[in-house]
Amino acid sequence: MDSEKRIRYQNSMVSTYYPDTSFLDHLVMPDGTEQSCDAETLTNLHSGKVFIINSRKRNGLILFKRYHAEFAGPGAAVGGDYDSDCQIAMRVGNLSLLIPESYEERQKAYLIRRQWIRLIKQITENSVPQQRVQKILDQFEQYFTSEMVADLPDAAFALLVGVLPQTVGIVRRSGSEVDGKFNS
Repeated sequence: MDSEKRIRYQNSMVSTYYPDTSFLDHLVMPDGTEQSCDAETLTNLHSGKVFIINSRKRNGLILFKRYHAEFAGPGAAVGGDYDSDCQIAMRVGNLSLLIPESYEERQKAYLIRRQWIRLIKQITENSVPQQRVQKILDQFEQYFTSEMVADLPDAAFALLVGVLPQTVGIVRRSGSEVDGKFNS
C-alpha cells in the first residue's frame, strides 16, 4: 500500500474509532481522575511563537491533533505554524519551554522534533497493535519514570500509535507478557 493510500486508510480508521474527539477535552487518567486541557501551554502553542522543550530536563508534550497525537520530547521545537492545529497539550514531567536564541538553535530544535516523530513512526509501522503499545510504553519508560508513564492516560498512548484505548489498557494490565506472546 503506497504512502498516500495508507494515510487515507488510517484517517478513515481513526475517524471510525474516534468520530467525536470531544473526549479529548477531559482525558481520564489511569487512576480514574480527569485531566483537563493545559490552557496556558495551548495558548503558548497557538501564539505563533516557536519554543524549545528544555533538553536538560525530563519533560515533554503530548500534542493532540484532530486524529492523532504527537510527542515532542526534550530539545524539540513546538509551536509556530507547526502546532497551530493542536487541540490539547498534555505535559509530561515538569515542562520547561525555552525561547530559541538563534536561527541555528531553532533549526536544531526542528531536527530534534523530526527525530521524535520518526521514533513514533517506526513504532507505528509494526502491524501488531499490542506490540506498538508495548514499544511506546517501553520508549516512554526510557525517558521518564515508571510513575510518570503510569499516570498518562490510555487515550494518549492510543492516539500516539494508532490503537484503541482499550488495547493500551489490556497491554498495561498484562505487563511484559505481551512481548513474548506477540513477538513473531
